[in-house]
Amino acid sequence: MKIEGQAAIVTGGASGLGEATARELARLGAKVAVLDVNKAMAEKVAAEIGGVACECDITQPDSVTAALARATNAHGAARILMNIAGIGTAKRVVQKDGSAAPLEDFVRVVNINLIGTYNVSRLFAAQCAKLAPLEDGERGVMMFTASVAAFDGQVGQQAYSASKAALAGMTLPMARDLAQHGIRVCTVAPGIFATPLLKQLPEAVQQSLAASIPFPPRLGKPEEFAQLACHIVTNTHLNGEVIRLDGALRMAPR
Repeated sequence: MKIEGQAAIVTGGASGLGEATARELARLGAKVAVLDVNKAMAEKVAAEIGGVACECDITQPDSVTAALARATNAHGAARILMNIAGIGTAKRVVQKDGSAAPLEDFVRVVNINLIGTYNVSRLFAAQCAKLAPLEDGERGVMMFTASVAAFDGQVGQQAYSASKAALAGMTLPMARDLAQHGIRVCTVAPGIFATPLLKQLPEAVQQSLAASIPFPPRLGKPEEFAQLACHIVTNTHLNGEVIRLDGALRMAPR
């Protein structure tokens, strides 16, 4: 699918990997709707890329429906969906005081990362399936954002790893389900990237994480994630794939 001229939806598009992807799509000629719970940041990014900002809680069907309607009114029906919104957490199963990890923390992470992604995807797919097919029969493409933690989670990442592993596991059945409608589904599982969330860590911790990567010895750049996301859109042969963006070298035992 050619990106130029297409309407695109980016969840979590106000910062980090989502912002980088929204900017890259716009650079390539897409009409981008920036969906985010942070309205002010979404408006800032949208203004800078000539897109439209849509305040959206991806876990709420009404909120997503309203955001998709706003995006459609501004740009027409979208054929591209980038699911990038998500959160992270670190909770040991047994806390320092001996108490059990709070269940609500686990539920919140899974609700946003997994159920929120499915919520947006199902509503997008229902609209996209009604569009006329392009020359090659394709109607649309969507991407999930998993994580290397889906395969190699660290201590305290039970909720995060479970939610991201579920996204990887949902990729192939979703792709098979939507193939009849000409809608492709792929997932990217990034490693350690220089996002605003990671940059909240102490500088020494950031340097230690970068040093743990044999080559290249640095954190991933959001722009590199965005380039891969856009390649998925243009490479029609990619469908049902879970693509790790961390490199085998980065998987040394820790």
